Amino acid sequence: MILLLQRVTRAAVRVGGATVGEIGKGLLALGCVEPDDSEETIDLAARKTAEIRVFEDAGGKMNLSVLDAGGAVLAVSQFTLGADLSRGRRPGFEGAARPEKAEPLFGRYVAGLRAQGLPVSAGAFGAAMEVELVNDGPATFHWRTPRR
Repeated sequence: MILLLQRVTRAAVRVGGATVGEIGKGLLALGCVEPDDSEETIDLAARKTAEIRVFEDAGGKMNLSVLDAGGAVLAVSQFTLGADLSRGRRPGFEGAARPEKAEPLFGRYVAGLRAQGLPVSAGAFGAAMEVELVNDGPATFHWRTPRR
């Protein structure tokens, strides 16, 4: 799984003009399920999201996780993170899992975040979404599950 985690003061996602998910302080997690991902790699991604220390402590150091900071997660599936831009002028999307595999695994990611005790909102898988955010820092982190 490819994750782009953005520390935010607020974020929202809309489908067809209607807000389907929003959070205050926390992480906007844009995620792409890859073809060789499994339940194990998705569970690892959920733990990484919940435990990564990217929020500042009282001393101004990034020592707190979203859990420690009392934040929430807005999880949005984004297959374009798996794009290959190395050839020509149009991206190739072989790096993203097919929807029939990706949708249940992305659902497992969201469930895994909730199981960690996090408040979680989510986008609508496969829908055309508008994502609005205020990046705090700015602080943006790219992470990918280890390949087999």
